[in-house]
Amino acid sequence: MGMPYFPGIAVGTLHKGINRVATDCIALISQDEIKTISNLPAGFIVIEGAPFSHTLISLLAHAVPTILISQQQARELREGMGVLIDGVTGEITDQYDLDSVAHQKLPSLTAGTEVLTADNVEVRLCASVRNITAAQRAVSVGAKAIGLIRTEFIVPVDNRIPDLAYYSNSFRELCSAASPLSLTFRLLDLSADKIPPWLPEEALGGELGLQGVRLYGMDPVSGVVNAQLAAISELTNDFNLSILVPYLVRYEELNYWIEQIQQQLPPSVPIGAMAETPASALDIDNWLTAADFVAIGCNDLMQCLFAANRDHSDLRYYLDPYAPFLFRFFRQVAQAAGDQLDRVQLCGLLSQIPGVIPILLGLGYRTFTVDSAFIPYLALTVKTTRTTDAQAIAAQVCAAKESREVLEILQLPRKEHMPFLM
Repeated sequence: MGMPYFPGIAVGTLHKGINRVATDCIALISQDEIKTISNLPAGFIVIEGAPFSHTLISLLAHAVPTILISQQQARELREGMGVLIDGVTGEITDQYDLDSVAHQKLPSLTAGTEVLTADNVEVRLCASVRNITAAQRAVSVGAKAIGLIRTEFIVPVDNRIPDLAYYSNSFRELCSAASPLSLTFRLLDLSADKIPPWLPEEALGGELGLQGVRLYGMDPVSGVVNAQLAAISELTNDFNLSILVPYLVRYEELNYWIEQIQQQLPPSVPIGAMAETPASALDIDNWLTAADFVAIGCNDLMQCLFAANRDHSDLRYYLDPYAPFLFRFFRQVAQAAGDQLDRVQLCGLLSQIPGVIPILLGLGYRTFTVDSAFIPYLALTVKTTRTTDAQAIAAQVCAAKESREVLEILQLPRKEHMPFLM
């Protein structure tokens, strides 16, 4: 058993490494090998992967069943053995009968609508996308909306600096692919592990350096962001669009950039702010007076909260999605937002982690932006959850002292879930 990372069942011959993989292989790889993927296997087993890292998250775009395991578990796997992996349960087995493999019956969802809990509370499951294929998948699985377009991954094939003409064409194609869903464009969000070819690496200064909106006053980033805004402005008459500004920290900074962006867009376009640090999340009551909505970026938030670089595999156990104080933090944020919590969405990997979404529902959160492949699975959990039960679970989790207590509350086995994977 490993940690489930991308849902689905895959069967194939175990192949160590990324070279010469085929569609009938299950590739056993390290996190570093993800960057060299050319051909896709039937499934991935990643050794010592850091779930919240940019590198591992990029693997989600391939939509291939994936499981994370430890080095010790990897020693038990033999090259050439036939295996089945289940990206929902984390199971890895060489004893299986394809005819008897049970596929989970998932709900059929209508794109653009909410999902109801067992006691008829509306929950919005939105999709995070980076290309046209992902936008089409979001529609097909029944996403409520495109909650986050990661525009830093929409780049010219020749690696030149993107301009207005490029964005006008690319953004329109993506909006058309996502029809009839509303869309939220996150403006260019560069960081130490997301550096385009046209920007010198030293410009960012490493982790917790110049990233997101902190680069917007510098060339050539400022010109690229202005091109994005101009392209989005052209589309506002044809599509239901919103803007999201990344990596804001201070209220003054939020106000400044909203004023700047408002000058380049029609007044009808909502402008949201990404809260990706403890400082910004804890000021959410003030932020909601200035921004139309707030998206909490859980990946970077956890990196700051746990003081551990999410891209370093050796630190993966510190970013613990079952830590009780993490949910006490989210409870504090929800309480600060008060009756405006409906204008807050949670983005990132956290909501996709097994057992987590009932806790977040219990804390009052109702909008989640996730990889579209997870939407049917999360919808199944939402539909079978009563909010009163979720509130009880959340209270127990927040009262716990250790992660192992949380795993017991959620009835999850310790050995297959962080931080007990080791």
